[in-house]
Amino acid sequence: MPAVKTAFTPRTAGTARGGIDLGGTKIEAVVVDANSMVLGSARRPTPTGGGPNDVAAELVRALTAACAAAGLKPEALSGVGVGSPGIVDAATGAVSSARNLPGWDGTFGLGSALTAALGTRVLVGNDVQVATEGEFMLGSGKSYGSLLGVFWGTGVGGGLILDGKPWVGRGGAGEIGHTVVKLGGRRCPCGRRGCVEAYAGRGAMEARARKRVKKGAKTDLFKLMEEKGHTRLTSAIWARALERRDKLANKIIDQAVAALGAGIASAVNLLDVEAVVIGGGLGVRFGEPFAMRIAAEMQPHLFNDTRPPAIRVAALGDLGGAIGAALLAQAGRS
Repeated sequence: MPAVKTAFTPRTAGTARGGIDLGGTKIEAVVVDANSMVLGSARRPTPTGGGPNDVAAELVRALTAACAAAGLKPEALSGVGVGSPGIVDAATGAVSSARNLPGWDGTFGLGSALTAALGTRVLVGNDVQVATEGEFMLGSGKSYGSLLGVFWGTGVGGGLILDGKPWVGRGGAGEIGHTVVKLGGRRCPCGRRGCVEAYAGRGAMEARARKRVKKGAKTDLFKLMEEKGHTRLTSAIWARALERRDKLANKIIDQAVAALGAGIASAVNLLDVEAVVIGGGLGVRFGEPFAMRIAAEMQPHLFNDTRPPAIRVAALGDLGGAIGAALLAQAGRS
């Protein structure tokens, strides 16, 4: 996606902040003003090889491009927030076990590496948690005091707002993608079995499709991928396959929706949140019809089935994760 440039005046330079959303397939970077209005944005692909240093270098390139679109240099920003998958130590900016990223099985000091490269302070949070906070502050979660964000994309991530405040636990809270929905079930990218992500994560869905094709199943998924010049099954490709009534795509998506419904219902049974916000590449692409399908799959599993939570689609779109990350860098936030 080309960089997006919006109106900019020198008065905003002192309060402009950066935000980066690090996803499994793409990196979104934004520069926003004091009111979280986007001044410039850029997108780059997430590296498929190398390791954490290679990913960090791509983050720097993405933010530098967003700054150029806004007419700024990175060092002029008041700060940068990064939303990263994995277990995040917010105090140090270190990220561990980001297994949807290349070579990231251990711990890497992402915050310190980016601070040195960009010349401004960088704060790191969990990618889905900061996206959830963005929806709570600016998007479809504004009307609620408690909510669960479920971001359905390469993986399945979650974020929590309880009593109007973010809840991150010890750094690993909200990992709804690793709620077990089937004991001894399919192998998840995390290495465990039966997780929601093993059925609903786009990476796991693609692996399932490839395995079925090797066994003789027919599908247009990979034909569509080649036509688009991609090497992965993107959200758009899954959506197109569903439009064509591709049987294998429909079956895999049906299983994903069922797993999401069971996993989200279990989280609601524990926390009794007012609302669930569905986001992520697949969640936003499929939109309201699939949010309602997930709600229907939740219903049989809800203990308090007469008062289900509101189900909303994330309102901030593709840039929501980056906009939410930029909230980390607000003045006075540590």
